[in-house]
Amino acid sequence: MTASETTTPDTAALADVAASLDARMATHRADLETLVRIPSVSASGFDAAQVRRSAEWVRDKLAERGLDHSQLLEVDGAHPAVYADHLHADGAPTVLLYAHHDVQPPGDEALWSSPVFDPTERAGRLYARGAADDKAGVLLHVAAVDAWLQARGSLPLNVRIIVEGEEEVGSEHLTDFLDRYDELLQADVVVVADTANWQVGVPALTYALRGLVDCDVEVRALDHALHSGMYGGPVPDPVMAMSKLLAGLTDERGTVAIPGFADDVQPLSEAASRRLEALDFDEQRFRGEAGMLDGVELVGDPDRSVLERLWLQPCATVIGYDAVPVATSSNTLAPSARARVSVRLAPGQDPLRARALLCRWLEDQVPWGLQATVTPGSAGPAFIADPFAGPARPAFEAAGRALEAAYGHPVVYQGLGGSIPFVNDITERLSVDPSQPVPALLLGVEDPDTRAHGIDESLHLADWASACLGEAYLFAELAALHTGPDENRSAGAG
Repeated sequence: MTASETTTPDTAALADVAASLDARMATHRADLETLVRIPSVSASGFDAAQVRRSAEWVRDKLAERGLDHSQLLEVDGAHPAVYADHLHADGAPTVLLYAHHDVQPPGDEALWSSPVFDPTERAGRLYARGAADDKAGVLLHVAAVDAWLQARGSLPLNVRIIVEGEEEVGSEHLTDFLDRYDELLQADVVVVADTANWQVGVPALTYALRGLVDCDVEVRALDHALHSGMYGGPVPDPVMAMSKLLAGLTDERGTVAIPGFADDVQPLSEAASRRLEALDFDEQRFRGEAGMLDGVELVGDPDRSVLERLWLQPCATVIGYDAVPVATSSNTLAPSARARVSVRLAPGQDPLRARALLCRWLEDQVPWGLQATVTPGSAGPAFIADPFAGPARPAFEAAGRALEAAYGHPVVYQGLGGSIPFVNDITERLSVDPSQPVPALLLGVEDPDTRAHGIDESLHLADWASACLGEAYLFAELAALHTGPDENRSAGAG
């Protein structure tokens, strides 16, 4: 499914903006590498001072690049976010630009091909944690704004920027942030730089994200470790009990097996089904991108396409498991075991209902009478928009034109299996009429080989440059929606 057939931006009229961007891409890359070197892991157990240092760097950079009111946004107990704006386009619409400066933990650093927080270029890709997710998104916004200010001294519309510091831990204080800073975030359209392209060189706009719920579960049988030979057999093994419990989360196909869990999944319409079928999806390419080994089967409902399973159906994953490490194991029954369970949600699912069902099921299914403690975690809904009809269509078409002009390839409309809690929360708050939410345009710099959250995360540098140009063009296209295409494009010519 490709972009609207309407004309692409008048790139000749924006040649000065494009030239300004191109001339300063080396500067933006140097800024990105500096930011990447700050290990701003927001997960518990890591140095919170580094996340603050990252926020302070972003604050100072936004001010240096010409934005106003650059500041940290603080909420008790939360990592800081960053805000800045440029509100000098009287009568023009306002766009809210979103990205996040926190990153995932590095995992096993010994498995990385180069140091985790030392950006290293290989074959046109920049390798480091956060190089793509999402510090490249932060600098994408900076580069697009800077291109206009360097070329023209002004922007064709008003801009607000919010750079979150807790996205990678589920945006657990997001509601508090929005309550406290609501007035700073008012906008007519939201642009989120935290998603992926269809392929290298093929831009995408994401119209669907899965929601997310998670929890921690601990099972305990003993008050101390025991000799497995002296007591094993009649005394239950908590690690085995946990394994049985977690295995029951899915059926033999890998589908979530909690009774009633998927009852509120939004049915797939005929139009949505045709949209999935029209995409250039190659299962073998998908397996290769995922790094699946020979003979490993795809899981989930075989009556649903892979893309429907990936974007529009729930799935359960064990993302953490605490037991005795193999390297330090002995013939011992551990007294307890602990796991973190993450479940992605489909459009239509109530996250509070889903989390309650998950926690209750885990408590009820613990084998052999072991004591269980289930601690609820995050709960965020899925996001879905219709890019082809309704109030969001003009904004999607504007973004499609801008990205096509920047990449030289029509845009693909896609879903993603991941979650961005900010999107639903902010669009609901900005919407006066719930039936007409504020458009949210989800674009990004990742590609199937980025390996976000994984070992050897990387950024395709040429695609990043195209994304920066696409957002610079997008500013003109969104301004055109407000003033009318002919009037605005004439004004855009300077």
